[in-house]
Amino acid sequence: MTQAIPKLVTFEEFVDWLPENVGVRYELHNGSIVKMAQPVGDHEEVKSFLGVEIPVEIKRLGLPYGIPNQVIVRPPEKDSGYFPDVLVLNRANLANEPLWKKESTLSLGASIPLIIEVVSTNWRDDYYIKYADYEEMGIPEYWIVDYAALGGRNFIGNPKQPTISVCNLVDGEYQINKFRDSEIIISQAFPQLQLTPTQIFQAGLV
Repeated sequence: MTQAIPKLVTFEEFVDWLPENVGVRYELHNGSIVKMAQPVGDHEEVKSFLGVEIPVEIKRLGLPYGIPNQVIVRPPEKDSGYFPDVLVLNRANLANEPLWKKESTLSLGASIPLIIEVVSTNWRDDYYIKYADYEEMGIPEYWIVDYAALGGRNFIGNPKQPTISVCNLVDGEYQINKFRDSEIIISQAFPQLQLTPTQIFQAGLV
C-alpha cells in the first residue's frame, strides 16, 4: 500500500528532493510525495518479461525507440511525477522535451508511444489518476496489466479475472479494449506483436 508524506511540494521541489532517497521508490501525486510499496516478485516478473519482449519488437522494426529505466513522466502544468513500470521512448521527439537533458523528465505524449503500468495494491492510481493524466497528455497507448485481478469489478469483470486493458487515444479520449487468457493483444504501437495475457501473466513460469 502507498504511504503519503505530509506537506505539498512543487514538481521542482520533488525532483530536487529525489536524489536524497536513492533505493526507495517515490512518486508525486498532485503535490503529495507518495512512497510506493515494494513490488512483489510476480509484479517484477511481468515487468521484466515486457521489458524484454517489447525491445525485441522495437529492434525488429528498426524504430528510433528505447526503454529507459528511470524516467519521470510529468503531466504538463501539474505537480505530479510518475515512474511507470515500462515506458517506450521516442528518441526522435526528445529535442522538444525541455526537462529531458537535466531531469530525465517527459511531458509530451509524442515522446511516449506506449506506457505500461503493472497493477499493484494501489490499483486506483493506475485505473483513475494515471489513466486521466496519460489521456490528457496525449500518450497514444496505455496498458494496464492487472495480472492479480486487483482492480475494481467495473474494470476487470465480476467475478474478477486477470485482465490487460489496452487504452488507445481516439479523438483525445482513451478507448479501452480488454484482453484475457489466450487472446492476442492488439496494440496500435506494435501491430505485429504476438503476445497473450497468459504469456505475460506466466512470465516467471516459462
